[in-house]
Amino acid sequence: MSRSQLTRRTVLRGLGTTMALPWLEAMAPSAAGISSALAAGSVEGPPVRLAFLFVPNGVHAPHWTPDGTGRDWTPSPLLEPLGRVREHVNVLSGLAHHNAKALGDGPGDHARSSACFLTGAHPHKTSGADISVGISADQVAARHLEGRTRFSSLELGCEGGRQSGECDSGYSCVYSTNISWRSSRTPNVKETNPRLVFERLFSIGPERESLAARHERLRLRRSILDYVRADARSMESRLGQADRLRLDEYFESVRALEQRIQLVESMEQDPSQLTSFERPAGIPGDYREHLDVMSELMILAFKLDQTRVASFMWSNEGSNRSYPFLDVAEGHHQLSHHKGDESMIEKIRRIDRFHVDRYARFVERLAAEPEGDGTMLDNCMVVFGSAIGDGNRHNHDDLPILLAGRGGGSLTPGRHLSCKPGTPLCNLYASLLDRMDVPVDHFGDSTGRLAEL
Repeated sequence: MSRSQLTRRTVLRGLGTTMALPWLEAMAPSAAGISSALAAGSVEGPPVRLAFLFVPNGVHAPHWTPDGTGRDWTPSPLLEPLGRVREHVNVLSGLAHHNAKALGDGPGDHARSSACFLTGAHPHKTSGADISVGISADQVAARHLEGRTRFSSLELGCEGGRQSGECDSGYSCVYSTNISWRSSRTPNVKETNPRLVFERLFSIGPERESLAARHERLRLRRSILDYVRADARSMESRLGQADRLRLDEYFESVRALEQRIQLVESMEQDPSQLTSFERPAGIPGDYREHLDVMSELMILAFKLDQTRVASFMWSNEGSNRSYPFLDVAEGHHQLSHHKGDESMIEKIRRIDRFHVDRYARFVERLAAEPEGDGTMLDNCMVVFGSAIGDGNRHNHDDLPILLAGRGGGSLTPGRHLSCKPGTPLCNLYASLLDRMDVPVDHFGDSTGRLAEL
């Protein structure tokens, strides 16, 4: 088989295991075929991906917005961790979610925040089964791309939660624990266990496989890579030196991630190493580790073109998670209602900076992944933010929004974009959907596109 015959759909197969390939030079068309491929619109290149990272409870707004606009901006105290990736990130201010406001429904800003974040829609206030909101931006993109990748979208999280009952002032828990909605009444429930995400991405058992059979198959499997090595060796003769190195690096990254998950599981199964907060097997007890391993799984899913659309709830809206590694014993939600208490504000600042630092780490990882003539980050659009502006005020304007990546060359990062106050956040989403070649006249309550991008 010639180099030009390799495609993103080429996979390595083993016992009960299928693995897609990362982007390789051998997948590019030959020089002789480029002209005809361009004319036919069939040149295969790195795809554009879209990711949404959600944080709860807003931020401490007075210390968020940077000084200056355009490329001449100075990071605010909370955005200082962006200093090391500022050329890859746009800071957007002035964006709002009108439909996250009460609009006559009274309290419930937290539930409305998460429900509205990706839908731009006002949720029907209920704690019963008659839930209703809108289709989320990620699912509009996923529906358009369906069939091009193994998974139309990937939904991740670091905090489980109830999918029924009341969680916020008469609003169903389903609103507080989900941001991805495939229909107005149906959320895409996120996966919080990294082991289950890993198996979903890389380990495929027979249809209708029993739980006992699945456990036995996983027990016998020494490593996913053991079953695909032979297939990989047969392919190596068709690869150039750079591709062989890239394939080796890919294998090592998968093995390292698998070992990392196995280490977490072994620690969770050892009572002497457990914290007093009991967690299900496979989910890290350390929030930092949980964020990192789920982020790595998203990167691998993008790298293998398993999906081009992902959402990641770092915590549920209204989360009262504590941050002991930041010397913050109180809960996040509790601290967000600081009412001007300086000691509480200082702890909220630590949490906000931690979130921004973790986002910067994620951006750095994407920027370190070579792809085509650039990096994976060049072909990504990664939105970070919340649908609450200031956690103490519960406002839904001037939202804390960051956007990383170049969207396949369609975005210009490295700037602070100060939008007209009250500009719908959905204007950003409509603009990003354009860059995914998703045909939409408008999305949510959008009034146009963000020309500044």
